[in-house]
Amino acid sequence: MITMTYADHAWDYTAALLGIDSPTGFTHTAAQWTKEAFEALGFPATITTKGGVLVDLGGEDAQNATLLEAHLDTLGAMVATIKGNGRLKLTPLGGMNANNAEAENVKIYTRSGKIIDGTAQLANASIHVNGSYNDTKRGFDTLEVVLDEEASSPDDVRKLGIEVGDMVCFDPRTRRTASGYLKSRFLDDKLSVGILLGLAKYLCDQKVVLPRRTYAHITVYEEVGHGGSASVPAGVTEAISVDMGCVGEGLSCTERQVSICAKDSGGPYSYEVVGRLIEAAKRAEADYAVDVYPHYGSDVEATLRAGHDLRHGLIGAGVYASHGYERSHIQGVHNTLKLLLSYLAPTTTPQA
Repeated sequence: MITMTYADHAWDYTAALLGIDSPTGFTHTAAQWTKEAFEALGFPATITTKGGVLVDLGGEDAQNATLLEAHLDTLGAMVATIKGNGRLKLTPLGGMNANNAEAENVKIYTRSGKIIDGTAQLANASIHVNGSYNDTKRGFDTLEVVLDEEASSPDDVRKLGIEVGDMVCFDPRTRRTASGYLKSRFLDDKLSVGILLGLAKYLCDQKVVLPRRTYAHITVYEEVGHGGSASVPAGVTEAISVDMGCVGEGLSCTERQVSICAKDSGGPYSYEVVGRLIEAAKRAEADYAVDVYPHYGSDVEATLRAGHDLRHGLIGAGVYASHGYERSHIQGVHNTLKLLLSYLAPTTTPQA
């Protein structure tokens, strides 16, 4: 049994990673941090040509290997237009929603290396001035970034070093409550990267050799649909996406559980793998739920669409308010770790 200590370690890794901005297409710093974190635990890791991190977690049977996939790319935005009033019009990266981007602090990363602060606001955001404030439909045509600099024209903005195509990153507002709730933007899917690092720390500390060769692919383009489409090592016959578990109306999972997905918008997951995940959860006494996700796609489906011949599954700690200000719980992290260890090493001796 993997103890709660490793859930705390997983959260520490997650919180550190959440502090590194990494919207899709701008993940190099976060990928390098992740590579070094796995290497510090003794596991070989490389940066793929595409920019992801491929990790060898060891194990014996290399001809029947398992691939764990999680992603560190997040939602974000890019400068689309420098407006005549010195404000910025944005284009979203991934499924960023203008409704919950409004009134958030942002950073603009310029090509020269400067970072400029600003706030995403509804255009003409002063309620005492704008009589249409409540009726205005929120979207990226009505949202703008107000820079925290003296800038009232395109020339002023360009003098700051800002150009079209610069990355705009949203403040994650990360915190852990006294009751164990984990709140932040971008728990999808940095929480799962932290969980895989927590698992790796357990394997390192307890000197566990897994019965099957196991790899982790930390992808960087999941939010735009092709993160898991490459970098599958030879011998892999099974891939498990470790991503956020859905919490919402019509589903049974809570933030304190680990979710096992039977089907999402891409179709059913491997019946065999889902069954073995359920058995592993029972064996580990992990609190779990099996759900069908109505609007969801995962890295491992991109792996299959790329033509790889393997079985696939999807699990994750329960996360509420996906693609917004997200929330999970440390118990959900612990239950995910218990399921992973039970699945990968069913005969591991329990540790105190």
